[in-house]
Amino acid sequence: MNKLTLPLALCALALSIFTLFTHFQKSELAYVDINKLVEGYERTKVERMEFNKKAETLKANVDSLMTGWETDLKSYEKERLSMTKKEIELKQELLKNKQQQISNYQKAIQNQLKEEDQKLTQTVINDINDYIQEYGEQEGYRIILGAKGDGNLMYAEEASDLTEIILEDLNNSYKAL
Repeated sequence: MNKLTLPLALCALALSIFTLFTHFQKSELAYVDINKLVEGYERTKVERMEFNKKAETLKANVDSLMTGWETDLKSYEKERLSMTKKEIELKQELLKNKQQQISNYQKAIQNQLKEEDQKLTQTVINDINDYIQEYGEQEGYRIILGAKGDGNLMYAEEASDLTEIILEDLNNSYKAL
């Protein structure tokens, strides 16, 4: 019986050490909340402020053109009674053309802003993706998943959430630029 006790004790000890080691070993799987990273990233805030300034300027240009058109329309309405039929037709055609030009300009501005917004968002996401890849390699993660709140990641332990750590590091890296 004594001959079996020592090997069994050694096996139990080895099993305990193995269990303890694997239990406390850092997981090779983790996740980040993409929305929190995008919204919390300092570059997003800076780029968004610049984008909003540009959008406001372009909107002010459209508003200025619309105000000019409305002034012309009011002037036409006041003078209409003293105009000839030919002058009325000509003025209506000019107002119609000006309104169409403003509408076309407004659509072009909206398309430009939409494209720039998409480009800005993609640039920020590329920054984040590059940083997460670098972080994962440095920290020894095999997989870092991105959760967007739309069902991609249904459950994960909170200890697997790297969002705050990566967000802090990402912002520190951005500030260092």
